[in-house]
Amino acid sequence: MKIFNRKFRRDYQEIEKYEVGIALTGAEVKSVRAGRIKLEDSFVKILGSEVYLLNAEIPIYEYARPQGYDLRRTRKLLLHKREIIRLKTKLASAGKLTIVPIACYNKASLIKLEIALAKGRRSPEKKKLEKARDVKRQEEREAKEYLKS
Repeated sequence: MKIFNRKFRRDYQEIEKYEVGIALTGAEVKSVRAGRIKLEDSFVKILGSEVYLLNAEIPIYEYARPQGYDLRRTRKLLLHKREIIRLKTKLASAGKLTIVPIACYNKASLIKLEIALAKGRRSPEKKKLEKARDVKRQEEREAKEYLKS
């Protein structure tokens, strides 16, 4: 099971990747293992000396008790102290950087989150990237048709 943040490649330019653990409750773990997590509008924030995942949506597990459950609660991410310090310094030194989740997946019995230090793309850059992808896709189609005949 691997769930991707589909907006990441379009909206951000990746600088550095990290694999982190995520602190979840029992029902959330079962829900994530079932592939029911949405990372599209989520982001990572460093508060003090701890790192948190904000706005990620994990629906309640269907057999769990739903009372008082918040889909988009703030979840703690598990990183080493030196990694947190490295992220803090890079965010402070280079302007306009952010930390964004890329994917969530199983690694043995653990649930891991892949996050990236990234720089946001502006809309002209996004359009240029989409145009390049469309041109490449069209060239591949034409090459395939040429080889058929």
